[in-house]
Amino acid sequence: MKRAFLLIPGILLCGVVTVVSLGIQAVEERVFDHPYIEALVVAILLGMAVRTAWQPSERWRSGIAFSAKQLLEVAVMLLGASISFAAIVASGWLLIAAIAVTVAIMLVVSFGLSRLLGLKTKLSILIACGNSICGNSAIAAVAPVIEADGDDIASSISFTAILGVLMVLGLPLLIPLLKLSATQYGILAGLTVYAVPQVLAATVPAGILSTQIGTLVKLVRVLMLGPIVVGLSLFVARRRKSATGAAKAVAISPFKLVPWFIIGFLVLAALRSFQLVPDIAIAPVTKTAAILTVVSMAALGLGVDVRVLSTVGGRVTAAVTLSLLLLLGLSIALVHFFK
Repeated sequence: MKRAFLLIPGILLCGVVTVVSLGIQAVEERVFDHPYIEALVVAILLGMAVRTAWQPSERWRSGIAFSAKQLLEVAVMLLGASISFAAIVASGWLLIAAIAVTVAIMLVVSFGLSRLLGLKTKLSILIACGNSICGNSAIAAVAPVIEADGDDIASSISFTAILGVLMVLGLPLLIPLLKLSATQYGILAGLTVYAVPQVLAATVPAGILSTQIGTLVKLVRVLMLGPIVVGLSLFVARRRKSATGAAKAVAISPFKLVPWFIIGFLVLAALRSFQLVPDIAIAPVTKTAAILTVVSMAALGLGVDVRVLSTVGGRVTAAVTLSLLLLLGLSIALVHFFK
């Protein structure tokens, strides 16, 4: 009980940053119809601004740390309730295979490029997952699995967010330049734009068909996050086991290999797929997960030392930009097979 009481100040501080961030997003939605800069990005930037002006004392740190880790893990678990494997099958195996291959190729390419630029392994993984799957949400989901620190998360999210907005603004220009059909442009937007709201913003100018296809492709791409997170958790567990010198092949419970929140994610996804989660519960659960994610991003921002960001900024920018350009090129080549 005493420990829980000590968490309150830091959690409340993260909550204040979250409320302000959600308010800014609401203003964006009212003015532009879609949030070009999502609340979770605003939260981390506001958190960083507060940290720059003020150094939190020990009174605040425990709650901030709890919000950055435990609340984020709960948010990741809750996302499983919004996943239905049946929706993936219904979209067609050829398109599903194309999306999976694109994600797999870009994971390898983005990670390799980041490492060549001298970035740390964990930061390279975050950039690769963010670029290949769903931007900030993928980074937020993968971070606790690989035990990435706040500086790496903030670095990858900050630069990914900036380029995500530029993609929304610039991608429609490719429609006349490449003479893309509504179907082709929808697939291109779904494969390259980071967040689902940003896909909507990027495809609305091209018509309802592009919006529908782009959203479907994007959702399928987001679902690639589940297997990747599970795979990373198994890989991290194996490396941790090897580092401790436990080389014997012994049967290990999956509950020890896979973090609890990933197991929860898969269980909720399975329940949703078998229609054991009522439709009326999906919206509240998804909304709760989204709010908890914003709270966690506020906590991460409050724990970021901006001086660390300045030391990796140029390399991170190069890694994210080059990875995004390669993804765009691969996606343009792919869409020519879909008329």
